[in-house]
Amino acid sequence: MKFFEIPKEDLKKIISVFNRKIGLFVFFVFVLFFDSTYFSEKVTNSQITINLLMLAGFFAMYYRSTPRVKELMLYAVVLGIGGEYLFSRVLHMYTYRLENVPLYVPIGHAALYGRVFKFSTAPIVRKYHKAVEQLFSIVIVLFATVYLLFFSDVFGFVMTIGVFLLLWKRPKDRLFFYAMYILVAILEIGGTAFGCWRWSSIAFDVFEFLPSNNPPSGISLFYFLLDIGCFVIYTQRHKVTWRRLKNIRSKHA
Repeated sequence: MKFFEIPKEDLKKIISVFNRKIGLFVFFVFVLFFDSTYFSEKVTNSQITINLLMLAGFFAMYYRSTPRVKELMLYAVVLGIGGEYLFSRVLHMYTYRLENVPLYVPIGHAALYGRVFKFSTAPIVRKYHKAVEQLFSIVIVLFATVYLLFFSDVFGFVMTIGVFLLLWKRPKDRLFFYAMYILVAILEIGGTAFGCWRWSSIAFDVFEFLPSNNPPSGISLFYFLLDIGCFVIYTQRHKVTWRRLKNIRSKHA
């Protein structure tokens, strides 16, 4: 079944879930304006205020989440802080406006992770997951191709191919990561347009054969690391539950 062949009432429900779980996070993209180069030069530096607002939003979402999502969000914050310092300050993949790592960034990673998790596990979305995945995959291919052809974004296109290759034999993860790809792309476009951060013109500021747009299209590839890290920590802390789940899956395989 294709996305637009979904019954009208169910389609409305899917769109409603998307708006509630993911659309609200997109609003944060516009909040980034207050950390923009324009706002800091013309008005004032308000990065601290944005950090506090993001922190408040994070805790509001945290307290409304299930115990599992809460735990995963905390792991995402910790891993996000480490990842940001590694990729930004050590590997120089991108640079923030004040050459720091704003607090709202790792917190935002965790909120984004939680939002996408809630969307991808919603019953109505799971019911039509193949149709949703098909639509998202088409959007992703078109987006990455446009970036490659019009912005010479070889690095982003290669990472996008990497996303599809990693998901080739992981069909259960496709919905989550396709949604993640799209949301990350929106966030990156907004953040770079406002000048909150800037990506190097070549991959890792080293590989000249991989020219990159600002931002590159397939940066969500690195969110695999965040997801894998959260997953590993969670399974190690809940070994008995995870072992039981694997046994159940093997019996129904």
